[in-house]
Amino acid sequence: MATISKESLLSLYESMVRQRLLEEEVVELFKQGLIPGLAHPYIGQEAVAAGVCAALGQGDLIVSNHRGHGHSLAKGVPERAILSELMGKDSGMCLGLGGSMHSTDPEAGVVFSTAIVGGGIPLAVGVALALQMDKRRKCVACFFGDGATNTGAFHEALNLAAVWKLPVVFVCENNHYAVSVPISKSTAASIVLRGQAYGIPALSVDGMNVLDVHTATLEAVSRARKGEGPTLLECETYRYKGHGVYDSGLDYRTQQEVDEWMKRDPIQTFELKLTTERLATTAELETIRSKVKSGLAEAVAFAKDRPYPPDDLLAKFVWA
Repeated sequence: MATISKESLLSLYESMVRQRLLEEEVVELFKQGLIPGLAHPYIGQEAVAAGVCAALGQGDLIVSNHRGHGHSLAKGVPERAILSELMGKDSGMCLGLGGSMHSTDPEAGVVFSTAIVGGGIPLAVGVALALQMDKRRKCVACFFGDGATNTGAFHEALNLAAVWKLPVVFVCENNHYAVSVPISKSTAASIVLRGQAYGIPALSVDGMNVLDVHTATLEAVSRARKGEGPTLLECETYRYKGHGVYDSGLDYRTQQEVDEWMKRDPIQTFELKLTTERLATTAELETIRSKVKSGLAEAVAFAKDRPYPPDDLLAKFVWA
């Protein structure tokens, strides 16, 4: 704690608040019929994206998954670009053509977001290989869920990254459910042991604690940049909503379970730490919240007012 500045602490807080308020707005916009297709709320998992992306530097990259709005926001993509994309508008990250699960923003370092479970893991290894071949002292962080660790792509990617000592940080957001299947019914042994089996450092991290995530990621990024190879971070976290905006999540878990996890809310616990340890005042935190709310309102209005892509653009990227 002594080594992190007040500015950095407040930045971590703002990142989580921005993610939470954005996702709550996404849920409402979907209910209003303004978001075509699907979306998967990140509510509850904000500490992971905030902690990881704050540890990355200029030129570092990320590969995201279907639950990727928080990742993009934490990496620097503006709310208006994300909301425009979700609404299918021409000002979106991918001109409104990618939607919720397939967004990219090279300028912000968001290489790709894929809806294929585990599909981004080998892509991240390819990106890391390119960084290594170009002799760039950069790294790529790859986000995926616990369900993805049961795919062949996960094991093949970790093995190759370990063999070639590639600069990649594998970030498993273990929220305990692969859609509706609890990890206790799908995964033998702990996920962190799978990294150790490939001879790479693997850490179990409290994914509800942004400082724990940030500290662990800083160490992993340092290793990657020094050519010491990949790291697996298993961040134990929890999503408060269902798998997507279309379900409550209560068909396969109890409200009591959700409530117990919400007692460890990453934003509220961080607020308490900042104020009780006099690292920030309540007024400072409220100022940040007000600024985020104002910016989000402007972004929503901007996205609503933008037009849909013209018809000729829809055919531009179709080759066959």
